[in-house]
Amino acid sequence: MTTYSPAFDLESPASLNTRKELICEVQRGLLRRPRSLASWMFYDGYGSRLFELITQLPEYYPARTERNILASSADAIIAAVCADRSEPVRLLDLGAGTASKTAILLDAVVSLQGEVLYMPVDVSSDALDIARETITSWLPDVCVEPIVANYITYPPQLESFNGTTLAIDIGSSIGNFSPEEARTILRNLRCQLETGDALLLGTDLVKDESTLVAASDDRDGVTAEFNRNILHRLNRELGADFNPASFRHRALWNCVQSRIEMHLESMRDQWVRISAAHLDLHFATCETIHTENSYKFTHETIHILLKDAGFDLEQTWTDERGWYGVTLARQQ
Repeated sequence: MTTYSPAFDLESPASLNTRKELICEVQRGLLRRPRSLASWMFYDGYGSRLFELITQLPEYYPARTERNILASSADAIIAAVCADRSEPVRLLDLGAGTASKTAILLDAVVSLQGEVLYMPVDVSSDALDIARETITSWLPDVCVEPIVANYITYPPQLESFNGTTLAIDIGSSIGNFSPEEARTILRNLRCQLETGDALLLGTDLVKDESTLVAASDDRDGVTAEFNRNILHRLNRELGADFNPASFRHRALWNCVQSRIEMHLESMRDQWVRISAAHLDLHFATCETIHTENSYKFTHETIHILLKDAGFDLEQTWTDERGWYGVTLARQQ
């Protein structure tokens, strides 16, 4: 197993707002049973780089499958969005990361329209720096305006735009939230959009359990290190004294909820102090911290989610195996 150590990749201190969010989430999630932590906490600079490594793993089919769909369908997607080619285009990218796949869509917009305003939103400033450098060097006609924000807790407030806005939520990130949370996120987004604006949503579809579990529990242990990095982050930023090596990574398929769950399981009886949150926590052997869900969809559940959030489904593009879907929808 390859080891990825954050000891040689130290982060700058968390901003005041981020620190407050971390403390609130720790107090909320670790004082209740079963214990949990929000998945957005994965994405400090080191965690974002680990996730980029995950997307390149052979077991992690969602990234390459979605990329192939976008590569083959980007022109059709953008043509469907931009009915009036004389209007300017704004692309709002929720959870943008390094924008490696979004670049395919931006290239299609530039080819069709000539110019585009690109607004990537992410909690990681490091990832956004990479996104800006990559996009501006490859596509100089794209105007990039990054937004460092947790779009879940602080939905971006969009200024009025004399043109068409395409909001994209790809990478199946919507699957990290419960159905209720996903509806709230999309409803908040819809309130920011104008008539004729569109949403492009990437969703991982239900398939065999072995494929689903392997995508979250790779042979090289990168996903395990990504999961444990949440503990490293609490040590770095909140003065906690977790021993991450004493927590085991677990990925489980919950067929009732139609989701992959990631947990950190305590391998021994232990106490942990989190200084900034004024917490002293006891973990029993085999006790877990639930760190992430990854919901898997059917075409029916995608349609229901969009309808409940106030969007009309227009078209879905999938791969040949039907493993992944990219869906275009409009504000009702």
